[in-house]
Amino acid sequence: MKKYMIHCAKIFLAVTVVGIATSCSDFLDEELTTQRSKEYYKTEAGIQSLAVGTYAQVLDSPFSSEVMLSFCNSGTDEFHIGGDASNGVWNAYDSGLKSDVTIANVKANRLWDDMYTGIGYANLLIESATAIESTSDAIKKRSLGEGYFFRAYNYLRLVRQYGGVPLKLIPSTTVELEFTRATAQEVLTQVIDDFTKAYNLLDNAGAPVKVTKDAAAHFLAKAYLTRASEINDSWNSATKTTDLQQVVSLSDGVIAGHPLASNFGDLWNYAKPDGINEFLPELILSAQFNRDKTTASAGNFQHVLFTARYDDLPQMQRDLTGMRPYSRLAATYFVYSAFDQVNDSRFWKSFRTKHRLNKPSGGYYAAGDLGIMYVINQPTDTRFSTIFNSNTIKYSKTGKTIPTVYVAYSSESGKSLLSDKRFPSLSKHFDGARTAINDTRGLRDMVVARSAETYLMAAEAKVRLAALGSGSYASALPYINTVRQRATYKNGEDRSFYIDGAAAYTTSEFIQNPTLNSFMTENSYYESNNIGVSTSVTDLLISSTSSLPAQDIAIINKLGYSSEYDRMLCLVLNERSRELIGEFFRWEDLSRTKTLVKRTKAYNPEAAPNIQDYHNLRPIPQTFLDAIQKAGIGLTANEKQAMQNPGY
Repeated sequence: MKKYMIHCAKIFLAVTVVGIATSCSDFLDEELTTQRSKEYYKTEAGIQSLAVGTYAQVLDSPFSSEVMLSFCNSGTDEFHIGGDASNGVWNAYDSGLKSDVTIANVKANRLWDDMYTGIGYANLLIESATAIESTSDAIKKRSLGEGYFFRAYNYLRLVRQYGGVPLKLIPSTTVELEFTRATAQEVLTQVIDDFTKAYNLLDNAGAPVKVTKDAAAHFLAKAYLTRASEINDSWNSATKTTDLQQVVSLSDGVIAGHPLASNFGDLWNYAKPDGINEFLPELILSAQFNRDKTTASAGNFQHVLFTARYDDLPQMQRDLTGMRPYSRLAATYFVYSAFDQVNDSRFWKSFRTKHRLNKPSGGYYAAGDLGIMYVINQPTDTRFSTIFNSNTIKYSKTGKTIPTVYVAYSSESGKSLLSDKRFPSLSKHFDGARTAINDTRGLRDMVVARSAETYLMAAEAKVRLAALGSGSYASALPYINTVRQRATYKNGEDRSFYIDGAAAYTTSEFIQNPTLNSFMTENSYYESNNIGVSTSVTDLLISSTSSLPAQDIAIINKLGYSSEYDRMLCLVLNERSRELIGEFFRWEDLSRTKTLVKRTKAYNPEAAPNIQDYHNLRPIPQTFLDAIQKAGIGLTANEKQAMQNPGY
């Protein structure tokens, strides 16, 4: 499954015109360059080939561009615009965010088209797997289970972004132009039915490369949790309790089969493509990438997007381990404040805060000296008079001044990292195994689901059940505490040690002198916290719902929450941020819980003046509205508006 390759001529019949905007005419005009047709998918070889193509379209394709960044990370409490606003419209919610976004790299129809193309593949896979006369029941059942899974997966993403959308459940063999929107309730009913069928058909062999029973269970739980969330409260009361009970039951089953990695850093300690790190038991499902340049995949693009500029600073140059810095998104101060920076290892294992100097000049510095440092300190810290410090702070190990230091908090009036293009880079997706310094084609797999999230879904379900009078809020704590316990620094652990995927540069076909690399196996933990070296352990366990961590209390107070339900849901969302930041869940989590507007206003400076309640759903793409018909005639302006989400 690591090699995804399928010619578009083989799968042109799978494409549905719901995603007409960018691909319909291309596919319909495509010449069949092989001798294969739809009949091919009635064979075992054909159906397995179709399944491979479906994996590539549904899982790989979204990560080969900025579409996931724009739709799932931008415009939240976690991230704001970094040094490059090329897709800033998705963060700022300004007048450019409309049904025909034209001022960004990612257009309004991009996610819509990707999802419906994947649904077209899935529909053909379901039809073919149902009809196939196979001597191998395993091939038939697995292919059918994969088809149901991928259709549900794409419709779940669509309903979480747009609300109700057209349901297309059979393959298209001719151009179809007449579609109506199903309700969100109808879409989620279909999603739950499809995931249930996938769960019943699949086994647990092949994770995280293959879709498994546990993957179906994880996403089925997510579908139930979505249906029980606030965005659907106008109609979900009849199913809410049973849905939440299902979330807990399904999550418990997944958790049993996917133990957490012992160290949070193990998840991001990527040493080479297809290495041990990509097959940890915690991983439920991943999008697969590799070194094979003959595949259709454009590679995993995410390593460039959260990376700050470093190559234009004194004594620095671009290198393989520093990544190509597209600088699209930077962490907000919500992120800095959400972590217990002394005892929680996750911030220090998710963000790069030091760079080695790799372009020495003047004779004072040598390659390998500390070149850039980010100090993530506390608001009460009075050590710094300015946010930017140049050649004024010494590195304790060499006694030399550090060419560039940025601090989160200083006494400099009105200045912060929010207004600067310099910021600690989220490094979860860093990939040093790429083939050249400026190569954007990443080889690293992308984690789509892991069991730490499953724990937090179960915790959220427990909180919601308590609000409905079923169980207690305290019953959520064991799930949360398991994740927090893993995050706690361990006895004797070197807290200044840092590792990320840049370490894979030793396996790259591009040979670069190690002295030219900016990767440094050290963080600014001690400089930021202003404490001496210590390995004593203070656990992160929450003993009572009435005694939440200080970081959470501060956020709860800032957001003005008072009820026990709001406080506990806030805790879960904070914990999701600490554990899953940058893993492409945040916008959908805040939208479905209807906390998007309040949290984004509180923490995202570009979005705060513009975001409104209607932004909890995305605009239906204008390209779709302009293409479809009613009774053979294009929609009128009023009919298009009636099909559009309110506010757009």
